[in-house]
Amino acid sequence: MLAKIALRPRVIWVGTWISTANIAALVRSHIQNFQRDDPNALVQFATFRTFPYGEGKVGQPLTAAAQADYRAWYDQLALAIGSTHAAIILEPDLGLAWKGWRPRVRFALAAYAARVLGALPHTSVYIDASDADWLHLSQATQQLLLSGVKYVRGFALGATHYSSTAGNIAYGAALVSALARAGVPGRHFVVDTADNGRPFTWLQFYAAHPHGTFDNANVCASRAQTRCDTLGIPPTTFTASATWGMSTTVRREAARSADAFLWFGRPWLYLQANPFQLARALAVARTTPY
Repeated sequence: MLAKIALRPRVIWVGTWISTANIAALVRSHIQNFQRDDPNALVQFATFRTFPYGEGKVGQPLTAAAQADYRAWYDQLALAIGSTHAAIILEPDLGLAWKGWRPRVRFALAAYAARVLGALPHTSVYIDASDADWLHLSQATQQLLLSGVKYVRGFALGATHYSSTAGNIAYGAALVSALARAGVPGRHFVVDTADNGRPFTWLQFYAAHPHGTFDNANVCASRAQTRCDTLGIPPTTFTASATWGMSTTVRREAARSADAFLWFGRPWLYLQANPFQLARALAVARTTPY
């Protein structure tokens, strides 16, 4: 059962818990361990650095020193990645910045990171753009424009939510069109499918679990249960495959702009963060329809 998770290519998260002094060495070590004898193997990262004091303190101002450290951290990350073949999910949950202190400052910092990482020769960067059940399309478009989407390949959807893959493809296609109208054409996106095998929205979750914890959504108890947390489509670049059971329209949109389904969600962890929970891991592996 655990092999259904352990043997999948997954995104490793790096963030505020790793200091600027240590980030380069840790990333180099991970790249070496992951690639082994294959320098063309794609190494995947999610960088979580926007909220140095935690998501619960989004209203706390970022000092000048904190902003400088943010830029230095990304400089070191870029040096460590270098010419590695990499995919980066830039700042999952970036949309929370809208509710905090001076959102444009955080978006400007993300734009710095996008420019630095986007300049690497073999790195594809996808800026977090929330989820089909989160930000309104106009707000997500503005967020991406302010966060430097012009410097990178595109954006990422579904990092910490559980909406359907088809719903996120439709949302992503609309966002691609909105960016083109805003003067940034040709952007692509990736969708997290680690935890949406039985998809549900934010509203559906709290309707069923008024006192629940969205980040630690109830895992499926059986393969027949719906609207519960379980593994989704395995990581793949074949986003338009008929195997996934999506409509012809959605498959057409996926073929046009969806680069991959990646696993940057982490349903086997408590609160999608830490620590690893064996019971959750076994439950999502046992009940996945894939």
